[in-house]
Amino acid sequence: MDLSSLPREKWVGDDYLVQLGGFWFLPQFVKKNKRVINNYNPLPNDVILVTFPKSGTTWLKSLLYSILNRSSRHKLAVEHPHDLVPFLEAQVFAEADEPPALAAPLDGPRLFATHLPYQLLTKTLDSSQCKVIYLTRNPKDLLVSFWHFVNKWNMEKPNQSWPLDEATDKFCDGVIPCGPYYDHVLGYRELSLKRPKNVMFVNFEGMLEDPHGYVKKLGDFLECPFEEEEEVDDIVKNCSFEMLSSYDVNKSKESTTWFPTPYNSFFRKGKVGDYKNYLSNESVQRIDTLTKERFHSLGFMYGI
Repeated sequence: MDLSSLPREKWVGDDYLVQLGGFWFLPQFVKKNKRVINNYNPLPNDVILVTFPKSGTTWLKSLLYSILNRSSRHKLAVEHPHDLVPFLEAQVFAEADEPPALAAPLDGPRLFATHLPYQLLTKTLDSSQCKVIYLTRNPKDLLVSFWHFVNKWNMEKPNQSWPLDEATDKFCDGVIPCGPYYDHVLGYRELSLKRPKNVMFVNFEGMLEDPHGYVKKLGDFLECPFEEEEEVDDIVKNCSFEMLSSYDVNKSKESTTWFPTPYNSFFRKGKVGDYKNYLSNESVQRIDTLTKERFHSLGFMYGI
């Protein structure tokens, strides 16, 4: 695929993003994304976690893995959630159109993750009975988390630090990886309203407020309900930010094989409202205005 034919925009420092189907991506992911779009055929019992980057992906990967693999959830103590629940575009289809990792397991469903928007996976998802869980997060907290993450992976490029004001501009313009954020969220929200038996739409703030209730809902949605409340409590405890971030594998400074950032960069705070420590009142008002225009005007009262 010739990337030179795709629209591009400057992003951080000397780096740029390219546009595919109305969404922006890092150049190295375009061919991988196309492999997923063209070749991934979900099995009816596949489970796909979809998120916009920095929405709480690592936490929900841990919860979903534990819900679906209850007898082996202890693996979270020694394996990183991103290795247990691979990204379709970054890991599974990174090198091949028909990767061996797609072989169906003997026990239970296959569990994958992706950041790809519904607008690019319409044919794939509309023709499948697979289960999709979409997790969204307050745009202001997401922006701050994204800003920290980008600066962490750019530490080896001291001239490429990303000023927060610039990050805010790019976010509002939709020019960040997998952006625009609002289009990404709305695509899956509309899908969840059309196909509630196949698509579950959840938000980070609600999950953080009632993790026990959401783990039970996820179990029911995935058709593997819990019989014991203690089992739910055990999963919530073992997948808590405090527990997960204490494991050596998640504190590792080694970089992942599929993205140039250390394993420990996926665990920062996991809090609600951290944006108040970073964003100016002007930036908050700007993002809230955009949220009202894009979400509230459609009756989706979220994000402020």
